Amino acid sequence: MGPLLLSLYLVPVLGILAWYFRSRTRRELASIKAAEEAIAASMTEPPSLHPVIDPTRCIGCRSCVAACPEQYAHPVLGIIRGKARLIGPSNCIGHGACQRACPVDAIRLVFGTERRGIDIPVVSPTFETNVPGIFIAGELGGMGLIRNAIEQGRQAMDSVMKLDGLGARDRYDVVIVGAGPAGFAASLAAMKAGLRFATIEQDSLGGTVAHFPRGKLVMTRPAELPIVGKMKFTETTKEKLLEFWHGVEARTRLKINYNERVTGIERSAKGKGFNVRTTRAVYPARAVLLTIGRRGTPRQLGVPGEELGKVVYRLIDPEQYRGMKVLVVGGGDSALEAAHSIAEQPGTKVSLSYRSPSFSRAKPKNRQKVDELAAAGRLQVLMNSNVLEIRPESVLIEQGGRKIPLANDAVIVCAGGILPTGFLKEVGITVETKYGTA
Repeated sequence: MGPLLLSLYLVPVLGILAWYFRSRTRRELASIKAAEEAIAASMTEPPSLHPVIDPTRCIGCRSCVAACPEQYAHPVLGIIRGKARLIGPSNCIGHGACQRACPVDAIRLVFGTERRGIDIPVVSPTFETNVPGIFIAGELGGMGLIRNAIEQGRQAMDSVMKLDGLGARDRYDVVIVGAGPAGFAASLAAMKAGLRFATIEQDSLGGTVAHFPRGKLVMTRPAELPIVGKMKFTETTKEKLLEFWHGVEARTRLKINYNERVTGIERSAKGKGFNVRTTRAVYPARAVLLTIGRRGTPRQLGVPGEELGKVVYRLIDPEQYRGMKVLVVGGGDSALEAAHSIAEQPGTKVSLSYRSPSFSRAKPKNRQKVDELAAAGRLQVLMNSNVLEIRPESVLIEQGGRKIPLANDAVIVCAGGILPTGFLKEVGITVETKYGTA
C-alpha cells in the first residue's frame, strides 16, 4: 500500500479518534462539574428508588446514561474516569431504565442510603405482603413514578386473579383502597377481568396527582391502562392527565366510592378473606389491594396556632391566594412548587421558610424558579428558619437567633407526611427501613 493510499485511510481514522476523545473528555468534564455542583448544594440524597453502580463490573459503555429518561432535562448519570456514576442523585426518580440497559449487570436498584433510611412495606414479586391476600402497589411500596405505579396496579391485579376462592356471591373478590395511578389501573384491570370489586378513595380521582400545583408536568413517558390501551402522550400536565382519567372513568362507567376512608382491615371469621371497614360500610372481600400514598397523615409543625383555619397541608389552587400574604413551609418539590406558583399570582406576598441551609430534596427546575423569583423580589426565602407561632393575622419565624414577625393571611405546610406505618402494622404487614438496600 503506497503512502498516498495509506494517508487516505489514516487521516479519516485519526480524525474520528480525535473527535471521539474530545467528545468523551467534554462529557466527562460536564459530569464532574454536575457531581461537584450536587455536592456543593447538598443534593446527594436520592428521594426514592435509585441505582447503585458496581465499579468493578462497569465497562463505561454509557448504556445507562443513554437509557435514563430524565437525562435530557438534567444530569442524572455520567461517566467519570471510565465508570458510570450517579452524578445528580436528587434528579433520579426511579425509572429503573438504567438497570435494564446495563449489559454487564453492574447496576442494582435500592431504596434509601446509609445516611437516610426509607420505610418500605415488605412485598413479594407478586406484590403480595406477608399477610396472604393483602397486596400493595404504587407509591406506598416506594414507586411514586406514575408510569411505574400504573404498571404495578395492573400487575398486582393479575396476581389477585390467581387466588383461589374468587367468585363467591357473599363477598367481593377484591377491595381496592385508593384511586391514584395504581388504584385506577387496578380498578380497570378488575373490571376487564369481570371481578366483583369495590374501589375506595378518601379524596378524589388521581390521589396525590390531584393535589399537584396547576400546570405541573407529571408524566414524561407513555403508559398503558387496562381496557383503554396506551395513553398516547409522552408529556402531560396534571390537568390534562386528570381530564383524560375522568373521561376514561365516564366511558367505562367505572364506579369509585369517593370521600370514603378505610378505618380498618380484619381477617374474616369464615376462612380466607377480610372485612374492610370504612367510614360508611363494611366490605367482605377475598383480597385487598392497598394503593394508598406514602404521605399518609400530613406532618404537622407542632407549634401554637397550628389549629387555625388558615393552615393547610397541601396546595389545591394557587389562584385562591391572590392578593394574600402567604407563608409556605418546607424544602421539597411540593413546597417550592407551591411557593413559586402562588408568587406568580397578582398581588401576593409569599415567604418560604425552610429549616435547612439548602433545598436538598428539590429538583433543579424548582430551585431555579425560586431563585429567579427571589432575585426579582417576588418571593422571600428564609433558609435555616423555623416557625415558632401562628397567629390570626401573622406568624412568628426564628432565624439565626432572631424572631421575625410576618404579616400573614395563610400558611401552607409542605413538610411531607407520616407513612401509615401504624395502620399497616395493625393489619399485620411488615415494614422495613431500607438503608441502601433493594
